[in-house]
Amino acid sequence: MKCRSLVWLLLAVGVCVGEKVRFDNYRVYDVSIETDEQLKVLQYLEQFSDGYSFWDSPVQTNMNLKMVVPPHKVGDFEEMTGRLKMKNSLSVNNLQELVDNEQPKRRTREGFNWETYLTLEEMYTWFDELVAQYGDILTIESYGFSHENREMKAIKLSKNSGNPGIFLESNIHAREWITSATATWILNELLTSTDPAVQNLANNYDWYILPVINPDGFAYSKDVNRMWRKNRYPHSILCYGVDMNRNFPGHWMEGGASNNPCSDTFAGPVEGSEIETQNVMNYFLRYKDRIDLYLSFHSYGQYMLFPFGHTGADKADNYYDWMDMATAAAIALSQKFGTLYTFGTTSDVLYIASGSSPDWAHAVHNTPIAVTYEFRDKGTNGFILPADQIIPNAQEVLDSLVAFFSTGKELGYFPNRTA
Repeated sequence: MKCRSLVWLLLAVGVCVGEKVRFDNYRVYDVSIETDEQLKVLQYLEQFSDGYSFWDSPVQTNMNLKMVVPPHKVGDFEEMTGRLKMKNSLSVNNLQELVDNEQPKRRTREGFNWETYLTLEEMYTWFDELVAQYGDILTIESYGFSHENREMKAIKLSKNSGNPGIFLESNIHAREWITSATATWILNELLTSTDPAVQNLANNYDWYILPVINPDGFAYSKDVNRMWRKNRYPHSILCYGVDMNRNFPGHWMEGGASNNPCSDTFAGPVEGSEIETQNVMNYFLRYKDRIDLYLSFHSYGQYMLFPFGHTGADKADNYYDWMDMATAAAIALSQKFGTLYTFGTTSDVLYIASGSSPDWAHAVHNTPIAVTYEFRDKGTNGFILPADQIIPNAQEVLDSLVAFFSTGKELGYFPNRTA
């Protein structure tokens, strides 16, 4: 069977591993959902796509999303949006061009660097090199294996006993390559920067960095389907994968998630069903009494998001402190390149989404602060951010973290702990 002959099936199943999925002449549209009828139609298409795919899940009215339309469906899409009076505009004329231009044509430097998006194996090799150099403050910790038997590794940075802990996870969504690239760049800065503000973060906080918590999906997005989001567990005959960021306990399946295994927001058959989710939870629980901040790196949209995602009705007790920290962080983030972030709860400023890892950490385990970063950009490149933006993105995110921690400290967060 040729992969091209059943592209919609390949996007859901991914069984033709010998040939990479291509997106020639696939278009990306900005679509506005204004009525219940429009919402129901898009939700149906998400569940039974026949070639369509979504960069944002259609979960509510009064939201905007990006929708990928294959070339053979352009006419149908235009007829549907016209009939439903659905506002839309063309954002990307040929998705494959974004994929082709994401990585540099050649690398100018050998070894681990941030000129290009690297593999999980390259990250792990670099970890080994770092520990050989900084063995007194760095530790590699294995916290389990994925469904496809890939080892899941964290790297712990600790300079002083009794430091408050920062738990940082990235690449829970396979296609969001900028997240692990940014996490590793920040780790390198914590080790090598001479900036006193950055060294303060390295000296006075323990960092638990999990660069790729969805290793199977990440590898699949590298080798087969650049737009793959979920993990790779086969929960049905036709469709693989669970959206791990809808799989965590605590308000699981309370909105913005799907029970359809073919959906990109499939939350799993039960909460915490995935081995990768379980591994992350178990690792977090080893240190939870020392963790003051849960950081989850995502892309795209330029947001800082706080609990909760399942409802906009309830705010956390320290919501206004979070907003003060986010205000300082957003201002600092904008200084270098003018990048503007929006901040607030997930449900208020983005959309309804339940079962996320930060909501779990805060709601179930009382982690004082939990925040999701949605990195560059606003949708011009979306998930396919060119590699020449890795370092600028990481620089502005680190600037924001310096301001976030400084304001948090002023508000009484991040106290030193006894060893």
